Order: sequence, then C-alpha cells, then structure tokens
Amino acid sequence: MTGDVILDARGVQAWYGSSHILHGVDLQIPRGAAVGLLGRNGMGKTTLIRALLGHVAQREGRVTLFGRDASKFKPHEVARLGVAYVPEGRGIFPNLTVRENLIMASRPAGPDGWSFARVMDIFPRLAERLTNGGGQLSGGEQQMLSIGRALMQQPQLLILDEATEGLAPKIVQEIWRVIGEIGRSGIATLIVDKDYRAVLARADRALVLQKGEAVLSGPADAVAADPALAGYLGV
Repeated sequence: MTGDVILDARGVQAWYGSSHILHGVDLQIPRGAAVGLLGRNGMGKTTLIRALLGHVAQREGRVTLFGRDASKFKPHEVARLGVAYVPEGRGIFPNLTVRENLIMASRPAGPDGWSFARVMDIFPRLAERLTNGGGQLSGGEQQMLSIGRALMQQPQLLILDEATEGLAPKIVQEIWRVIGEIGRSGIATLIVDKDYRAVLARADRALVLQKGEAVLSGPADAVAADPALAGYLGV
C-alpha cells in the first residue's frame, strides 16, 4: 500500500426501504492499491459498492473521492471523477458491436492511458470479434468487453464485482492475469470475488463484511492469517 488515499468512506450506512443493510462501514483505498472486499452472499458487498457509486438513494456517512466530498454525488458525477465499474452480470450492450461498446465509453487517453489499441493488446480475443454484437459473445468474452470498456474510461479506480463468476477455469486465469496487469499500470482496484484466496493473494488490503458490518480489515496477509476469517466466509 503506497501513496495517498483516493477513496475514504466513513460510517457508510444504507437502506433498501425499511431494510437496514450497511451499519457504519469504513473503507479506504490508497492510490494504486488493490483492495479485496470479502464476505458471504447477502452480507452487503454489492450494496456497499452501490452506495459508494451513488446508486443507493437511502444512504448516510461521508465518502471522499480524490479529495472531494462525494457523499451525495450521483453515479455520473462519481464516474467523472475517475471511477469505473465492472458490475456483476457484465452490463454490456448486447445490440451494439464490440467496437461500439468500447468506443461509446471512451475518454481521451494520455501517454500512459488505456487507448483502444492498448485494450486490444490486453484482450486479443476481442480484436477478433470487433464486428460481433455483444450478445454474440461467450460469457468470458463479455467479461473481457466489460473490463475493456471500463478501462477506456481512463479510471484511477476500477471496481470489479464478481469478475470471474460463472467462467471456465482457463478464462478465469486470463481475467486474473488482466487484473494483475491493471494493478501494475497504477490503477487502484476494489475487487469482489468468491475465490477469496485469489483475492487475498493479489490484494494489498482487505475488508470483510458480516451482516453489513466490517468485521475484519487491514493488510491482506494479516486478514488471510486471521483465524476468524474462515468462519466469516463460511468455509
């Protein structure tokens, strides 16, 4: 973990109607760091992400992004600050071609940014499918497209929610390779994945949620070694 904190969330609470989902969660993401977000299904991981991105209307707490108070920001305002999201379920446009899916989200790339050519280099399989519709791709290819589209937004923080879910083992390895390359490029990442061992092996820090509360947090190696981890994850 190096550099300054680009996301600092304090006391985040969230509700869906009368259901109180998050109970005062703190989360910090330093610049360029990989942070793992762990917990069993239904423990609040996706709700926390959605609250940080402004998708949850009923939320409280303070969220600072790149030094700005983003507590009440709407999703498009969060995105403009430099946050990109790869949602669970991929969220591509099935009726647009691969090229169109990528170009529609693109922002100008600087010398070290993620240009169209750079995305093609990291995902050569997409380069072979540029004229195919998003709905014609395999699940693995759709996930590559979702990540590629997020990268072309030139993010400083990339949030990945279950990026390997439902994919063949060979494709899973490819996605983890790409996530590692993204991290080495200097982009901070917040990673949710059922393979907690893979997350902890690649993360600098980790946060574990249990019924909407943070029960473990700290350096990834310390979280991995904590004897309480298995119980919280149900393994």
